[in-house]
Amino acid sequence: MSKLRRQLSASIPNVVEAKSLVDLKATTGNLYESIAIMCKRANQINIAIKEELHNKLEEFASHTDSLEEIHENKEQIEISKAYERMPNPAILATQEFVENKIYYRTNDNDLFR
Repeated sequence: MSKLRRQLSASIPNVVEAKSLVDLKATTGNLYESIAIMCKRANQINIAIKEELHNKLEEFASHTDSLEEIHENKEQIEISKAYERMPNPAILATQEFVENKIYYRTNDNDLFR
């Protein structure tokens, strides 16, 4: 199942919700470390979603069209709109972190979950 379908079927809201800093800090013991983990995960999600979108849109690309020959493609527009409705990668990463779905470790080889 593609990330698009998974994210649209998930119950993650598209809007930003306030999170308790104490709850975010509780997992790692350090608020800044928690934020750094969420940032790295958000970057991973963003890269994956961007690659998936480009792969889907590449199917519609026509390399021989001139500027006069460009036309609208309804399927391409629908795919783009669906990706625009998806939650922001930072929201997804925060939700994963709160639900303890992110695996991470520190440089001193102590494993955490």
